[in-house]
Amino acid sequence: MPPEKVKKCLSRMSGKLSRTVLRRGKGSNPFSLVDYTSKQFKTKLDKAKMKQSMSRVGRCIDNSPMEGFWGIIKCEMYYLGKFKDYDTLAVAIENYIHFYNYERRQKKLNKLAPMTYRQLLENAA
Repeated sequence: MPPEKVKKCLSRMSGKLSRTVLRRGKGSNPFSLVDYTSKQFKTKLDKAKMKQSMSRVGRCIDNSPMEGFWGIIKCEMYYLGKFKDYDTLAVAIENYIHFYNYERRQKKLNKLAPMTYRQLLENAA
């Protein structure tokens, strides 16, 4: 990957988040998959203390559970709220994730919250 692409990408993100996760979205990034897998790019991410998120080779469905979650959180929390700043949004996201894991019942989990369902599975084993 040309160094100027790496610098441009990292300069856009620096200082915005304390923990940045970089992933390749469908048509959302100017870099090709080859650029994302280069050693030079990985080294730059490591130095910037950034985490790269990619599916395993040939497994495009790896990210589908997270993509589903992002759709749910946007519909049930983000689009319904008004957030005056980043801190307010961050607190709302943390609260929603707790709600999602401990209180939100899901049909596919026998109408249980994810953590309740997980505890039942662990106790059954």
